[in-house]
Amino acid sequence: MSAIEKLPTEAIPDNGLLRFLTCGSVDDGKSTLIGRLLFDSKTILADTLHAIQRTSARRGLDIVDLSLLTDGLQAEREQGITIDVAYRYFTTGTRKYIIADAPGHEQYTRNMVTAASTADLAIILIDARKGVLTQTRRHSYLAHLVGIPHIVVAVNKMDLVDYSPATFARIRSDYLAFATALGITDVRFIPMSALNGDMIVDRGERLDWYDGPTLLEILENVPALHAEHAEKFRFPVQYVCRPQDAANPDLHDYRGFMGRVESGELAIGDAVTVLPSGRETRVKDIQILGESLPRTVAEQSVTILLEDEIDISRGDMIVKTGELPNIARQIDAMLCWLSESPLDPRRKYLLRHTTRDSKAMLAGIAFRVDINSMEQQAAERLAMNDIARVSFKLAQPIFADPYAESRGTGAFIVIDESSNNTVAAGMIV
Repeated sequence: MSAIEKLPTEAIPDNGLLRFLTCGSVDDGKSTLIGRLLFDSKTILADTLHAIQRTSARRGLDIVDLSLLTDGLQAEREQGITIDVAYRYFTTGTRKYIIADAPGHEQYTRNMVTAASTADLAIILIDARKGVLTQTRRHSYLAHLVGIPHIVVAVNKMDLVDYSPATFARIRSDYLAFATALGITDVRFIPMSALNGDMIVDRGERLDWYDGPTLLEILENVPALHAEHAEKFRFPVQYVCRPQDAANPDLHDYRGFMGRVESGELAIGDAVTVLPSGRETRVKDIQILGESLPRTVAEQSVTILLEDEIDISRGDMIVKTGELPNIARQIDAMLCWLSESPLDPRRKYLLRHTTRDSKAMLAGIAFRVDINSMEQQAAERLAMNDIARVSFKLAQPIFADPYAESRGTGAFIVIDESSNNTVAAGMIV
């Protein structure tokens, strides 16, 4: 028997891609946690490890400062804080991960919202010595606001409180009281020491009173995005492909609609409706790089061919017949203002929703959220980092779902036409 024949034939399980976010107050150990996760899962390149070992030694540290793996900006390393969102990628062989390390300071709230908008899970760190702080509540609120379905509360620095189970139980009780009032339901708690590696990848020997899973075990078993419940098919058209290649008669009448499947799945032969026209037809073919597929699923970029000739252009949307989204000229949304220039209620802005742009004007501000107290306050303008419930009137209709049902078709950005800067991000309610 050859060596190849002796290999096991069972396929390696693929748990899909997981995007997760680390957040919390300043100096709770977010960057150290990510560094420890990468170090203990053996996904750090040798040259990267040598570089942070040299930097740690130059600072007179006896151990390797694993936070340097994510704090890449010079200002971050000098101050020992995280300013911008840092992304890291790794795999365990059974699952791929994208980590976003969000800054802890209140002034970088917009950075945290940006990172959270694509996350499937949030790790909220709490310093075991300090307990639940204002920034803990702030980041929990933001994670809940942007629809992150799974939250892990990591009670870090347990080594500084002698790994006390009473301290962990008190913090767990305090956080649950706040989370229940906010409406957070899926939350798990882990005691850990990111510095020493307890309960990150390995269990360690000093938290034997905790019988739950390690952090990596939770990450490995969280359901993949789009797998937890049935989703409606949404396909915003990005580009109409018409090769009209005279040398290839097969492409003479080719007319494909290219884009990314935001949610749901579609198969050849399915009945679809094209918006805004409302015309109905069936799927003739689904292609990737010229190869035909029997079906397509969420997050795939494909070309769809239809049985009938229908006028379709960029910004239109293909959906399954009978699963229509809301066609709206006015929307209510939670808005995070990102720009240093305040919101001007008299100005027109450009609202970009999936691949469709529409001129928009503010119809009203229902309230602004005080992130510290979670109170709803009256407001006439919005400044940078403000979060508010607003209404927009649109010149062109958009095809939207509530953000709670679909992130892809429930989110939008607001653009200042004069500067072309993104000034706000919104979630349709």
